[in-house]
Amino acid sequence: MTNRAIKYRAYPTTEQSVMFAKTFGCCRKVYNLMLSDKIESYKSTGKFVTVTPAKYKKDYLYLKEVDSLALANVQLNLQSAFKNRFSKSRKKNNGFPKFKSAKRSRKSYTTNNQHGTVAITDNSIRLPKIGHVKTVIHRKPNDSWIVKSATVSQESDGKFYISVLFEIADSINTYVADTNNCIGLDYASDGLYVDNNGNVGTNHKYYRESHDKLAKSQRRLSRMQGSKKHEIKSNNYLKQLRKENKIHRHIANQRLDNLHKISTEIANQYDVVCVESLNMKSMSNKGFGNGKATLDNGYGMFLSMLEYKLSERNKYLVKVDKWFPSSQICHCCGKIHPEMKNLTIRTMKCDCGLTISRDQNAAINILREGLRILNESFAVA
Repeated sequence: MTNRAIKYRAYPTTEQSVMFAKTFGCCRKVYNLMLSDKIESYKSTGKFVTVTPAKYKKDYLYLKEVDSLALANVQLNLQSAFKNRFSKSRKKNNGFPKFKSAKRSRKSYTTNNQHGTVAITDNSIRLPKIGHVKTVIHRKPNDSWIVKSATVSQESDGKFYISVLFEIADSINTYVADTNNCIGLDYASDGLYVDNNGNVGTNHKYYRESHDKLAKSQRRLSRMQGSKKHEIKSNNYLKQLRKENKIHRHIANQRLDNLHKISTEIANQYDVVCVESLNMKSMSNKGFGNGKATLDNGYGMFLSMLEYKLSERNKYLVKVDKWFPSSQICHCCGKIHPEMKNLTIRTMKCDCGLTISRDQNAAINILREGLRILNESFAVA
């Protein structure tokens, strides 16, 4: 069994929007109450007390008005947060999970399907306590897919989305991957990636392209009543804030659409894709000096797309260790060039006569190392 989610655009009525907002608020309230009780219990007894949403329904009667499964999923989310924070595998304990803010927390909740409480029709999705919500069903699920859950979210621009999770039975894929039909990709901050043939993934920088428009909107927002701390937000401020959020959402949608197109093209064309297992979060830190470019690329998201799209096609994504010196090895003679650790050197010049772009050379080495790892895994199997 595999899981797949499809995200649909929803158009709730005014009453349904109010109910969504109430559910968002109740989920946040229950999360903070349970977190507070757990922290107090740990400080007094050294153990975490087990709490459930039902404990708070007597004191907060409005919790009974929303979907109980949404509150139950909040409990699971909090348990997962504690497990991640206090996991033995973590090198550093970062303390307790954070409380959710009414202003900055993400507006979403998840409900489960129980005997058809979540269902998809031709132009709507049925949800518990909400009813049928008008939805653009751009992709209909197969009849054999089982609806597991639905996540309702509201983005910063005010638009609503419903992400439905399906359970899909594993089908027998008779396709046999050809290891000779392969490609190696080296991350490039100025073009997403460079492959072993020297081709650049994309030159789009959607944040940079919309930077002037976004900066103008932010300057206009900063002059309005409500921009200062503890200042009452005027209607003009809220209106301009929605415009600014709309720009951010447009940039994110452009990036997502582009990454989907590129990853699908690669997954259709190649049977084996070799990449480096980079820590994109660390690379986006200010210390590297290219944080905006790294975040604008969305390379981590791109690799996630490649992974599941190749897996669906019975193909392979091979990840090479990030410490593999792909940029320092001459792919022609094998000589190691320690000077290539300097990122300002963009061209490798080897004594064997090879002159090549550092990114293309790295992509060739990543491809060779990836194929070696893949062949070893076949030999073990």
